[in-house]
Order: sequence, then structure tokens, then C-alpha cells
Amino acid sequence: MPIQRRRPLQAIYDDVRGHDLVIVPNNPLADALNRRLDEPHFGTFATAPRRLATGRRESAEDRTAFLELVDRTDHPWKAIAYAVGNVLQCWEHQGTATAIEDYPAFVDETTESVLDVLDDLQTTSGQLQAYETPTAQSVAVVGFEQLTQLERSILPPDADRVDLFTEAEFSLPPVHVFDGSSDIVDALLDTVTRENAADVGVVLDGSSRYSALVESALEAADIPFYGGPGFADDPLHRTFLRLLRLAHRGSDTTVGDVTPICTQLGIDVPIEHAEKRLSEVDHPGLDWCATVTDGPAAESFDTALQAVERQADRELDALRTELETLGLLEAQPTEERVQDLAYYLQTYDVPIDRENEGVLLADATSAGYVDRPVVFFLGMDEGWTHSAPNRPWVDAEAQYERYSRQFQLLVQSGSEQYYLVQDTAGGEPVTPPLYLDELLAEEFERFSDLDSVTHSRMEPTTGTGFDRTPVDVDPTTIETISQSSLNSYVNSPRDYLFSRVLDTPEKDHFREGNLFHDFAEFYVNHPERIGTAEIEELVDVMIDTVRPFFSDSEEPLRRSEYEIGLETIVEYLDEYGPEDHEFLTPASGWGSNVFAEYFDEPVDSPLTERWFEALDIGVKGKIDLVRDPTHLVDYKSGSKKSAYQVKKRAQTDPPADTSNFQAALYLAYVRSQQPDERIQFTFVHFLETLAAAVTGEPTLDDAMTTITYYPQTFDEFVGSREAYDTLLDGYNDCVETFSALGYEPYREILSELSVPETTAKDELRASEFAETFTAAVDAGTSDDVDAEKGADQAIRALNGIRRRAFFEEDLDAVEAFVRERIEEINDYRAGSGRFPIDGPGGEPNYRRIEHRDLLLEGDR
Repeated sequence: MPIQRRRPLQAIYDDVRGHDLVIVPNNPLADALNRRLDEPHFGTFATAPRRLATGRRESAEDRTAFLELVDRTDHPWKAIAYAVGNVLQCWEHQGTATAIEDYPAFVDETTESVLDVLDDLQTTSGQLQAYETPTAQSVAVVGFEQLTQLERSILPPDADRVDLFTEAEFSLPPVHVFDGSSDIVDALLDTVTRENAADVGVVLDGSSRYSALVESALEAADIPFYGGPGFADDPLHRTFLRLLRLAHRGSDTTVGDVTPICTQLGIDVPIEHAEKRLSEVDHPGLDWCATVTDGPAAESFDTALQAVERQADRELDALRTELETLGLLEAQPTEERVQDLAYYLQTYDVPIDRENEGVLLADATSAGYVDRPVVFFLGMDEGWTHSAPNRPWVDAEAQYERYSRQFQLLVQSGSEQYYLVQDTAGGEPVTPPLYLDELLAEEFERFSDLDSVTHSRMEPTTGTGFDRTPVDVDPTTIETISQSSLNSYVNSPRDYLFSRVLDTPEKDHFREGNLFHDFAEFYVNHPERIGTAEIEELVDVMIDTVRPFFSDSEEPLRRSEYEIGLETIVEYLDEYGPEDHEFLTPASGWGSNVFAEYFDEPVDSPLTERWFEALDIGVKGKIDLVRDPTHLVDYKSGSKKSAYQVKKRAQTDPPADTSNFQAALYLAYVRSQQPDERIQFTFVHFLETLAAAVTGEPTLDDAMTTITYYPQTFDEFVGSREAYDTLLDGYNDCVETFSALGYEPYREILSELSVPETTAKDELRASEFAETFTAAVDAGTSDDVDAEKGADQAIRALNGIRRRAFFEEDLDAVEAFVRERIEEINDYRAGSGRFPIDGPGGEPNYRRIEHRDLLLEGDR
């Protein structure tokens, strides 16, 4: 069926003006009719059933009954709330409180207690059931179908019924489609002012993001409003509850957990401590938290509340009163009691005093009519669909029809209606309310399929924004970039920017990594100081240093990891450590070393922690160990990568999804110092032997990955004696074929050929190069060998070398790539454009993003 047109209020008033009493479904409609009285009227004119029965504004009887049950009984709070809700709901739909006894599955000891208490209490439902309309009064009822069974019980048999709707259809005005929720709020603020606030109503889902956005926007614009945040939404009330919850997390509570609490209370906590355990951090701004979690303030809710009040410099009288009402004020805040308090605040609306002036904020799931000249409807998504009670005493079909009519009445509120919606949210289509989908004759999947007006992003019109003061300085430029910064930039330039301008928490894996590096540096300088006993001693030092980051239960595993990691480093340096220190200039002595300080020994070897900055190629970094002039070593705590993976991650066209240019940049640096030399770079993954140490005998090979740079192009390499000798140490057919061919014919064949750039096996095999190479090899060998198979194996072997090593063209491409990125960064720093989210390879790998919450999608 279509949306039925609501009858004009004046028409409804004309039908009921001659009656003594007019009963309507909701209070806003009653107030609207009362404002149209054009002659004196004795007593109540228009009213809702519950207000009529109580003679006043009805109270929340569910909360009243709950508080009474909590005071009188020892039943669990959740059980009380469940039983109270069932009894009152059954009463509403069946007409009597005891009707629930007809449904044995919902009757238990708690339910019986609820019935006993309700029998003693003066509840709204009890007054409504007992109320009798004076027989001398002429009564009219507006919207009879919207009344429940209990509400209909007060109607006299001869009450005149007045319809809320006409037979005509209501044509939904064009909906206004925006890109996002913030754009919708901006559009609202573009219309609402302090002067017209009293004429505006806003309908939204009170539990949606729109609620907080609208409330904060109106508050920031100094526009009065009511109907918004409730008792539980008070920031300090939420802070108090969050603090009590954290108090029961024990030693696992981190500084990051309490940071929102401290921020709300105006306490500045350095971000570097965020991932450390609260109990392990000595900071004056955090001392008060300890008094709540493990001190005098933990003795009662009242002492904890006093601690928060002292920090906030504000008395929370309303919260203290509510705690006293619940019987919790002097009780110890045990985990169960804190959970009970949280459940209570989530379930019931605690009355608060508020000024009823300004913009009216109405919840779409509870309001049935908004009496304002101008009404904005925000969102209109599936959150506007009521959840029908799934109880046997509820006629589901009748209840759904009641909800549908309520929705139809709501969307016609006001003389002017504006529907502000989104097509998509979070990349998914916005689902309209179920009622709208059923009521509209036309089929649609999203709001833009309807009669709609699409709005591009609006610029804020309120306020002046941030003040800008021109600065007459030239932008600074960068000349070099580190491998970590390059990796970050290639993944997402904007994430790279935030990593440069924002402080980040100290992380345990960084602290651990630094400790292992410090140990390796110390061992190169003083191997004689480290034995088995010292290893165990230094594990204690590492545990104490990293202790703020982990719980006590993790200590045994970490001890094993640290011990095996240190032993692996010792084994590697004993077998492969440098023997000559004379080929480098002395170290600069920068930085500190935990173990050097522990043993009171210097670490001044020029081979360890070697800083470099090469302006000619735009690269800078720190070398963990210079094993010899053409061999660098880097220690890694992460999982081992093969040489093939290392090479693949350094590709530039296009960049890999998990780019890592460390090996390529460091090899490029050494190449600039040692031209025409073969160079090696070894990663020592010192924790890679952990699993093998448990299951068998670990070997250094398990921990090492070495990648080689050849100072020649790949085309030059494939024709070299070294490449030929590699083929003689490979597959059987390959060995037989090229032993028969000989080196000189092999070299001559390849001197006339150029290997395709592809490393894809199938493409290489199908290339003209493969065809020509195979034919030449076949022609140069006898029929006794399988030249075709041998040539194929040779191509595969040579391609394998190419995939696992760097050649001149590889490092040339990386150096050109670095220059391009530095030029881009300097252009962005100079203001030629914003640092984009997408990197050179396209959309970033979000698993590697450090500041995900700051990367807004689109053009923002």
C-alpha cells in the first residue's frame, strides 16, 4: 500500500473541538491539538492515555519497578530487568499484569516477585487499568488503531473515532543524497541558527553516528537543542564507568587503556607509554589511576567517584545520587557490581533536568509525530525499523501495522520536510527502512533510484576555521631517504607524512629489536665478556627492560626467545664475524648501548651500527655489521625471507604489495663505494631457529638469507664463465648438454642474444630468445645429448639466478626510483599538492598502514 496522507492538524482539530476529552496516541500530537484551542476549555482537552490516567507526565515505570525489585530482592539485576520488561509488555498488549501467567515459559521466581511488587506500586500501567472515563464526558479518540489493548481499556463504548489519515496518497518529496554523514550535518547547520532553532525538529536514529555528530555540531555552533544525550552519555559518567571496568583487568591494563580517561580529565600522558602496562610506568599523571585500580579508592564506589571528582574538579552529584539509589555508593566496586551498573545505565534512561528549548532532537524509533514547522530526517536507514517484540502475547502482524502507521505519520511531520540521506556508507549500500520499501509503489535499491537531489561535498559555513598566518620561508627539502621511510612512502605517501609529523607509542618489538642489535654490537667489540652465564644474565636484563610491555604469563616464552636469539647471534659472529677492522674509518660514537652500559665497556668498532648518507644516490641508513668491504649484515627478529622474496620486494615497476628496499639501497650504497665489485647482503634472522631448537638441531643456515649483487648486466652475466660453471653444476641434461657444447661456443651463442626482461617461466620459454638459444645449442652438440631439454633447464637455472640476485640494471632502476620519490616528496612539501593516500603502485596495503584512522577516503 502507498504512504497514506496524514490529515492536517486543523482538520483533526475541527473534528474534535466539540468534545470534552480527546485521546490521542502520543504526547506531541496532544500538545499540538491543545495549542489550537480557540476558546476556554475546562479540564483536560487532548491527551495521551497514560498522561490522562496519571494526571501528570508519566514516569518510567520499568525503571521504577526495577529499582524497587533491586531494593527488595536478591535476584540478579539482568533477571529482574528481563522479568519486568516481560510483565509490563504483556500487560500493555493483554490488558492485565497477571496475563503473563498464561505463558508458563515466562514465569519463574523472579517474575512472581515482579508481580508482587507491581501489585504494591502505583505504576502508570496500574493507574491506566483502573482508570474510568467519566460517563458525562463526550470523548473522541484519534488514531484508535495506534493504541494498545491496555490504552484502549479506558475508552467508553460510545467514543467517537477520528482518523489520522485520509484516503489520499502522500508523495514523498525528493530526497537529498549526500556523500557522507558529516556532509549531512554540514547541510543541517547551513540552515539552522540560534534564531530559528525553536522552529526546527531533527529526526534521527538515536543510536547511530548521526546522534553524536548532530549534538556536537549544534553545541559547537552554540545552537540550543534538547532531546539529545542522556544521563549515561555524560562524558564524566562514562569516564567513571570505564575506569571501574579497567580496574578489573589486572596487570594487563596498559597506559593506552587509561589514556582516553586521562584525556577526558585533562591529564596529558606521553604517547610513548601507550603500549606499556600501567603498573610498570612511573608517571605523575598516572598515579591517581593506581589509587582506583589498586588502592584506597577501590574500597567503594564513593571513594572511586571522589577520585574522579578531584581530577575533574567537578562534583558529580547526579551520579552519586543514582549510585545511592541503587545501593552501590558504599559498596565495593567488584567486577560483578560494575557489570550490573553498566547494564543498568545501558538499559534504563535516568531522568535528567534539561531546558526544553531550541532544536528538537527526536529518535526515529520512538517518536510518532514532531510538531515543528520544519523537520529534517537524517539517515533514514535500517536503524529506523523497529524490532517487533518476539513474545507470544504480542500480535506481530498488528504490531507491525502499528509501526508502519507510526512511520507514515512521522515522515509527514512539519509543514516542510527534508530527507537527508546517504546512498552508501562504509562502501556498502545504505538499506532504507523496511516500511519505506513496502510503502513506495516503485522498486528501488538505493535512495538515488528515487526522486532525488544529489549534493556534492559542502564546505562548512559556520565559523571561520583555523587562522592562517603566512610564513615567508622557503620549504625545506630532503636529499636522502632511509629504507624504512621509502617503504612507508611507497605504500602510502599520506601514511608516510603522518609517520613524520606524529609521535607514536614505543612498541615492544622495537625495544626487543634494539636490545638484540645492542648485544650484537657489544659482542663484536667484546666477545671475551660473553659466556653461558653471561647469556642468562643478559636475558634477565632484557626481560627487565621489556617488562612494561608484557604480562607475567608471557615471561617464560620470552626468556626462551631471548636466550635462543642471543645464542644464534653469538654462533653467527663466531663463525662469520669480521676479522679485519682496518678497512673503515673509526666509528662516530653516536647512540647508546644497553649492554655497554651494563658492563661499563666502550663500543667503538667501526664495523657495527655504521651510519651512512650518500647524497649522490639519495640514500641513508644504518648498517648493523660490515663483515668485509663488500659484505653487509643486518639482524632481523622477523620471519625469514628467501633471496627470491627479497629481490621481488625491491621491484619498482610496479612496486610490490609488500615493498622492502633495504637490501637494494644498502647494496647501491656499497656499489657507490666499491664499484665493479661483487657485493653481498646477509639477513640474520636470529629467532628463526626457535622452532628448530624445540623440535631438533637448529643450524645457522636456517637463520640466514644472503643476496648477491653482480657488477654487470644480466645479459653480460649469462655469457660469463661463472654462469657457464653454474650450468655444469645443475640438472643432469643441462650438465651433459653444456659439457658437450663447451664454454667458448656457449659464450659466442649468448654474445649475439639478449635475454627478455620477463622472469615469468612460461613467457621466457615461449620467447624468441629461447627458440634461438635452443636451436644454436642443438646445432653445436651431437645427437647423443638431449639439447632441447638441456637448453630448457639452462634457461630455468639462469632465470633462477636472476630472480635471486641483483644486477646493474636492477640497482640502476632502484636508484632512479629513489630520485623520483625524493623529487615527489619535495614537491609535496613545497605545497604543490597533498600527499596522496595511494602510492606509486596504487591502493596501499592497509595491513602495513600505521595511521589507518587518519586516512580518509576520497579526496579528503
